[in-house]
Amino acid sequence: MASGNLSPRQKMINLMYLIFIAMLALNMSKEVLSAFGLMNEKLSESNEATTMRNASFMASLEQKATDQKEKYEPLKIKAQQIDKLASDFDSYLEELKSKMAATVDDPTDYEIMDKGDYLDQNFFKGDKLKPEGEEFLNQIATFRDGVVGVLEGQAGMESVIKDVKDKFNTDPVKNRDGIKIDWLDYHYKGFPLVASLTKMTQMQADIKTTESEMLSKMLQGTLTAEVSMTNYTTLMETSKAAYFNGETFDGAIVLGRKDATTKPSRVELTLDGVKLTENQYSIEDGRVKLNVGTGRPGEHKIEGKLIFAQDGEDIEVPVSQSFATVSKPNAATISADKMNVVYRGVKNPMTISFAGIADNNVNASAQGLSRVSGSKYVMDATRIQGREVTINVSGTLPDGQKVGDRATFRIKDLPKPTGTVRGEDGAIKMQRQSLEISTIGAKFDDFDFELPLRVTGFMFKVPGQPTINVSGNKLDSRAKSALRKAKRGSDVQIFNIEAKASGVSVILKKVSPVIIELTN
Repeated sequence: MASGNLSPRQKMINLMYLIFIAMLALNMSKEVLSAFGLMNEKLSESNEATTMRNASFMASLEQKATDQKEKYEPLKIKAQQIDKLASDFDSYLEELKSKMAATVDDPTDYEIMDKGDYLDQNFFKGDKLKPEGEEFLNQIATFRDGVVGVLEGQAGMESVIKDVKDKFNTDPVKNRDGIKIDWLDYHYKGFPLVASLTKMTQMQADIKTTESEMLSKMLQGTLTAEVSMTNYTTLMETSKAAYFNGETFDGAIVLGRKDATTKPSRVELTLDGVKLTENQYSIEDGRVKLNVGTGRPGEHKIEGKLIFAQDGEDIEVPVSQSFATVSKPNAATISADKMNVVYRGVKNPMTISFAGIADNNVNASAQGLSRVSGSKYVMDATRIQGREVTINVSGTLPDGQKVGDRATFRIKDLPKPTGTVRGEDGAIKMQRQSLEISTIGAKFDDFDFELPLRVTGFMFKVPGQPTINVSGNKLDSRAKSALRKAKRGSDVQIFNIEAKASGVSVILKKVSPVIIELTN
């Protein structure tokens, strides 16, 4: 520009152009340096916010691992490993940046940070690296390979692993001429101090952002696994514990999540108001499985609460459920249609119940009927006029619905008693001496009730002798005297036997007589 046959004026103009261009270049360099410095400040502010966010996440994870150890403890362990890798690398870079900034009088005056002497002298020695340069590369590799090792094989983390490998790759780089240059040379050799500071701040941003992304994806993976349809089972919701034929079934099928890691910290349940002990339930796949007896027939209430720890607080989930117990069938119901009978003069025991309804919710009523306990009743038909009695039964179902039924029984008198001598009845053979000392009795043949009879008197007849009226249940002196006059083979009669039954107020039918053939 200043050579050749140029006039002095032209030479002066050209020189002025050179000076002007140099001045523009100097101003642009200062603006670029300032821009790097401002970028460094913005990145530092962003890094502080990300650091606080990551710290908050770790604190929350610590609490969750305390509340639900089985679910969050594995996640916490991996998160702590990644957090340590990130913290160690970030601390190394922060210390290195402090040493770099200490080489200038005012670290905020970016326009004076145009030299790269510090890193050039500490990282490089000619074409080789100094130990400090090797350490810088080792720090990058430790973080990169450590994170990959923690995440490798974990589903959903493939994109994060690839991103870490790309962002912290230190392989040689091709320059614009296509020549491969060592990564450290390419990025840091001969660069202004402010540019190198900004690059390291950007690397810190990549560390913190990578950590935040990894923690977020790890938690998201846990939550995704929780809501996976493979972790659900179907449950049946019903408005009541039992249904009867003819009703409309209003059950609803709902989804319930099963998760072995979701365990209540405390279980406070009662069965019919009685507190359950720890050996009466177990926790399986997040379910509280009961191990209790079904109890008496009827509806049973399970109430209380399940208590879960969440964020250091107890969250109570109320429980209010019920189930019904019905009597186990252990015999067929077989009845003879003509045998619905009760007897006058005795306490007829009866069992009255409704299948599926507790005894205390069953009521039976009829003339002469009284409850003993539970389903046990007694029917006394002594004072009932007529030949039939109807028993009405009502019950209250678990849902409050009323049901009823009735049954009619025939009323019969007590059967005719049979006279006995020495426990034998009808026509019997006996020695004279045995008859003298025998007891006259009466009994009900083939009767279902144990109803002992007491003889209070009878008529005694010996052939050829007057009839003798005897009081009591043995022959008196008159009857014995007449007996001695009887011939061998004679038939002696005992008739008009008077008998009474204890606790029976009705008049018994006439007792059948006994005929005794004398054998001597």
